[in-house]
Parts: sequence; structure tokens; C-alpha cells
Amino acid sequence: MPIPKLLQLARNNATASKPLRAEAGDGVATIYLHGVIGGWWGDIDETRFVQELAALDVDTIHLRIDSPGGDVFAARSMMTAISQHRAKVVAHVDGLAASAATGICMACDEVEITQGAGFMIHNAWTIAIGNKAEMAKTGELLGKIDTGLAGDYTRRSGQAAEQVVQWMDEETWFTADEAVAHGFADKVVEVVGKKGAANSWDLSAYNNAPAALAKPKNTASDDDAAIAAHRTGLDRRLALLERAPA
Repeated sequence: MPIPKLLQLARNNATASKPLRAEAGDGVATIYLHGVIGGWWGDIDETRFVQELAALDVDTIHLRIDSPGGDVFAARSMMTAISQHRAKVVAHVDGLAASAATGICMACDEVEITQGAGFMIHNAWTIAIGNKAEMAKTGELLGKIDTGLAGDYTRRSGQAAEQVVQWMDEETWFTADEAVAHGFADKVVEVVGKKGAANSWDLSAYNNAPAALAKPKNTASDDDAAIAAHRTGLDRRLALLERAPA
């Protein structure tokens, strides 16, 4: 059976588990959300994020985001923690905010996006195994998730609900300027004298990723062995699904 898109996204972008990076001082803190969202995936653990956020006694928190998405419920728990924190929270889309990562942006007080970065919204994905009744329930759940996401985007952007739903149906990719023009971000940041944002993720699981973003930059590093080991673990999970009886 073909590899489901959701697992393809995880397999292609898997990295070794790593601690959440946070820096604080003088009333300001920065947290780096560079990775796939959701502890199961191995990058950004939502529980660790909520704990780190709650421990910050500062006036301003900067979230540096470069993420191809991930677990929508993990993102929702992160959004709740962001909205309930007393500090002003500013999202900075450094390279990419796609799928669940855009929800995190919606929970922030301000959103800045680097010129050359991308912002993508679409309908929720999942993986399901079962009979027609179970599949129908899964479809109903996905519909409810999409409704919630559309509400987030509509409230933040001020766009008509019908327009937002259409964008989600079509898996719409926005440039930095378009994200600001449509109300998803507040400000485009120009990187003067340096190279602009560059995509570091494999986006082949998505249908409409722009050509400029679809091919990731070369990110080979000393962590290659750990990445390969983590991907092997995900491959084992995929093999179990592929052997599942119809």
C-alpha cells in the first residue's frame, strides 16, 4: 500500500530527539520551534514546551518558528499555553510555518514573517484503519478539526469564513507579503545584507508546495547518524501498517 502522506511527512523530516531550546534574560525570552510539532515525531514535545513556557517570568516571549507542521492536537495544547501566558508573545516565521505550525502563529499577539519565508494552511490529515463506520467517524472528527482551524484563521485574519475554508481545501501557500496582506501575519521582516529565508524541509508530502520551497537546502551535519537511526524506527512503524490486513 502507498505510504500515507502523514507518515511520509514524518519519515522525510524526522530528526533525532532534541531538548527544547529556550533563552531568557532582562524580561525577554526566546524559544526556538525549529522542527516537527508533537513529541511522537521526535522534535518539539508539546508537554516540554508548555512546562518551559509556564516557567518563564518575563514580559515578552519570542517564538522563532521553522516547521513543516505536525500533530494538530499537540499544536492546540501549545496554543492554549501561549494564549494563557501573561507575556506578550511574538511569533517569528524564520523559514516556514506550515499546517499545525500556523495554528501556533494564530495564538500569538503578533506575527512577523521573514521575506522569502512560507505560510501554508490546509485541511487536517490523519491515519485510520477500520470498517466503514470507523472511517465515517474519522471523517467526522477531521471535519470538526477543520472547523476549529478555520475559526482560528478567520478570527485572526478578518477574512470571510468561506474564503478561509476555500484556502484550506486547496492547500494554499502564501508568500510573506501575501500572509500579511491576508491578515495571517502583521509584518514582513527584510533581511538586509544577508540571505533570506531558505526552506530546510522535505515538503513532497504536500500537493501544492511552491517549487522554490519544495526542494530543501542541503542540511547535512554531524547528526546524520542519529537522524538515520530515528528514520529507521519510523520505517519499522510504517512496515507494520503496510502489513496490516484489509
